[in-house]
Amino acid sequence: MTSFKLNSDEWLNREKQFSAFATGPLLDFWRQREEGEFAGVGEVPIRFVRFSSPQHQRVVVVSPGRIESYVKYPEIAYDLFHSGYDVMIIDHRGQGRSGRMLPDPHRGHVVNFADYVDDFAQFYHQEVEPRGYKQRVALAHSMGGAILAQFLIREPQAFAAAALCAPMLGIYLPMPGWMANRILSWTEKQPMLRDYYAVGTGQWRPLPYVVNVLTHSRERYRRSLSCYADYPELRVGGPTYHWVWESIQACQQIIAQAAKITTPILLLQASEDRVVDNRSHWSFCQALSDAGRPCEGGKPRVIKGARHEILFERDAMRAEALNAILCFFAQHLGGNVAADNSIRG
Repeated sequence: MTSFKLNSDEWLNREKQFSAFATGPLLDFWRQREEGEFAGVGEVPIRFVRFSSPQHQRVVVVSPGRIESYVKYPEIAYDLFHSGYDVMIIDHRGQGRSGRMLPDPHRGHVVNFADYVDDFAQFYHQEVEPRGYKQRVALAHSMGGAILAQFLIREPQAFAAAALCAPMLGIYLPMPGWMANRILSWTEKQPMLRDYYAVGTGQWRPLPYVVNVLTHSRERYRRSLSCYADYPELRVGGPTYHWVWESIQACQQIIAQAAKITTPILLLQASEDRVVDNRSHWSFCQALSDAGRPCEGGKPRVIKGARHEILFERDAMRAEALNAILCFFAQHLGGNVAADNSIRG
């Protein structure tokens, strides 16, 4: 596949002709993918996808958010690929094309949050590292950010830099934390409830654009929904009580152990996030600063007006985020930003 360079102008005008882009260049790109699978913790099949070019010597490893699949990520992969990177994306256990742990495949569930991290570590050592890339960076969204952060606590030298988009370092709860902890502590002792949908959630269902809290982009939201309409096996609904319990513990561990992360970090925050708790981003950045390794800019970089899915937002917000990510990567890979990525601030 011939590589070419994108620039901000294309990113800023994509939504106007999104259908033509999605059914033309993006579909052609998607057809070039290589899909693979390995056995994760407990022999659960873990799926992944790779977009590669012999011209590339660098790779971006992508860790998606809860319920997401790499099937949703072609546009992001396309932009990273045409900025000079191979792209590898994992489907976390319990979602996407990877294996499920419960008979009801809609329940977002994990036995131990560490299983996600073990799977990611296996993915890195078995599928990424042996390919001999000279430069490796990582990009994560939401729950994928928590998984990547825990991996970096274990293996801070794995990547030259890591960008976290709206990372799940704290969960936006519909009740006070003490009340949530009391309920979750109780459900942990109730086998019938423990692995059932957390209160207020249920099986996957398509929400109209007007009530979604993920993005302002009608085109990208519609495309995300079409992924689940076209591939029903990808659908995941609400989390189980145990998933929430495990995730809250994992978030607390990340903040407590942040000092072990020596990888350069860029943290992008959505100003209108209603999924993760933005206060946790400040705590994380403060912990990095206290350890003498502040994140880029010393604090979260706020994408004003953005909802949770920053990389699926309207063109202007998405372009701002992509520019920040690629500039940050180039800075830590020793490349010339303008020459490498043809981007303008």
